[in-house]
Amino acid sequence: MRTTPVLLALLTLLAATPAPAQAPDPVADSIVRNLTRGLRIPNQGDAVTAPVTPIDPRSPVQAATTAPPGRPAVSLMITFTSGSAQLTPQAEVVLASLARALAAPELANARFRIEGHTDTVGDPGMNQALSERRAAAVRDLLVQRYGIAATRLEPVGFGESTLLVPTGDGRDEPSNRRVQVVNLGE
Repeated sequence: MRTTPVLLALLTLLAATPAPAQAPDPVADSIVRNLTRGLRIPNQGDAVTAPVTPIDPRSPVQAATTAPPGRPAVSLMITFTSGSAQLTPQAEVVLASLARALAAPELANARFRIEGHTDTVGDPGMNQALSERRAAAVRDLLVQRYGIAATRLEPVGFGESTLLVPTGDGRDEPSNRRVQVVNLGE
């Protein structure tokens, strides 16, 4: 095929055009900040100690967690179909941001515990099993859709045993129905 001057000019222009920048993802940025808080990141100087920006109550990312002291973590309001481990479309949007965060250079080599938590509505044994299935569903989506290595993700269900907001039995508390991500280090 003979290259015409017009085609050559077009190819030169396309080669010189930078690839479109990926749109900013404030949810992924917030997740990264929470999961690196207090950690020394190699090749990036001192520990990340910047305060975590207060989070909009409508945000799926909540800085309050039940993780052990000193362990970077974030609570995500991941919604499921009632009484099941079926992720909702809204949950899949949040998990896309989580996948981008886990692929960020600061977190790319770390391992994470994916914790399922429930509120106190229903039988404790059923809540425990449900939390385990939900944690596994999150892990499976991250692995299958986004290519996050399964060896980096440890799904664990806590049922209603570790409440973010202490409540009595049978109390519907949305803040307790969450997926918590804990940075386990490298």
